[in-house]
Amino acid sequence: MWPYWILFFLPAVLAIQRRPVVGPVKAFGFLKSDVPWLLIIPVISLFIGFRMEVGGDWARYLEYVERARESRLTEIIAFKGPGYQIVNWTSARLGWDIWGVNLFCGLVFTVALAAFTRRLPRPWLAMTVAVPYFITVVAMGYTRQGVALGFAMMGLLALGRGNVFRFLFWILLGATFHVSAVLLLPIACLIPTRSRPLTLLCIGTASLLAITLFQQDHMDTLFQNYVEAEYQSQGALIRCVMNAIPAMILLLWHRRFGFTGTEARLWGWLAIISLVLAGSLLFTSATTAVDRVALYMLPIQLVVFSHLPDVFGRSANIRAVLVYAVVAYYAFVHFVWLNFATHAHAWLPYRNFLLE
Repeated sequence: MWPYWILFFLPAVLAIQRRPVVGPVKAFGFLKSDVPWLLIIPVISLFIGFRMEVGGDWARYLEYVERARESRLTEIIAFKGPGYQIVNWTSARLGWDIWGVNLFCGLVFTVALAAFTRRLPRPWLAMTVAVPYFITVVAMGYTRQGVALGFAMMGLLALGRGNVFRFLFWILLGATFHVSAVLLLPIACLIPTRSRPLTLLCIGTASLLAITLFQQDHMDTLFQNYVEAEYQSQGALIRCVMNAIPAMILLLWHRRFGFTGTEARLWGWLAIISLVLAGSLLFTSATTAVDRVALYMLPIQLVVFSHLPDVFGRSANIRAVLVYAVVAYYAFVHFVWLNFATHAHAWLPYRNFLLE
């Protein structure tokens, strides 16, 4: 279990030591000279990419690689998640097997997460928030949806700046790994743009492209598995509540966050959606469907809690206390999940191919 705690305390220590970022920051500015970021990105990528028999669906992902090994490229792109299948096909052909697939997916997810958190006022605090669920559960358990979430974060960055076209690009790219990413497309309709008719036309075209590209039968399978079968996702209520808490904070004190007009509208709508998803669990037994949609609302935790110390802290001492409080809260979340989650045994003990 100790590797998970090392992964948590690496950004946590920096979150406590570092002051908030003042002024605009480039998402990929860490590629130049920011040593801590240049170190943490490969560390997390290797932690995710070379995990060994870790995660609830490990056996299924091995089957994807074996199927890709025996298939032609023209055949493999017809399967669910063509982007992910191409990665499997390429890795199998290069002899990298599951390690190449997981390392690629881990790197994409980590770089996207770093780019997203870098744009927040306390990026290391946001990275600390990401460890218990973003990294440990999603990136290491739901590989395809983890990559889709990474691309979705890039899309949300673009949409927050009012760039709908880049948002559509990132979401469609994410949907090549997990089709559920297309559920974010309607959010673009809620953001004001200079040319509303053109924006709606592009969103409609992108939606049709998504349905065509990923085949209707895949959408039907997704609907049948998650809704008609009413799969139960244990812990869905807890995860939705974890999104609902920052959502309520944002909606109640939105004026203190200093968002631009477009950002305020984007995160305001995501907060509302998070609350609706949490409330919907009271009226539906299809908890897996709600849980999977709620995965794309996870960035609201990073946004709100990275702002929290400066939103409510009127003095340096209060801000420091709030930073410690956020770190302690997510340390508690990390502890509870590793020790009491129903499927935590699939993550324990942590094993890494490089250390075997």
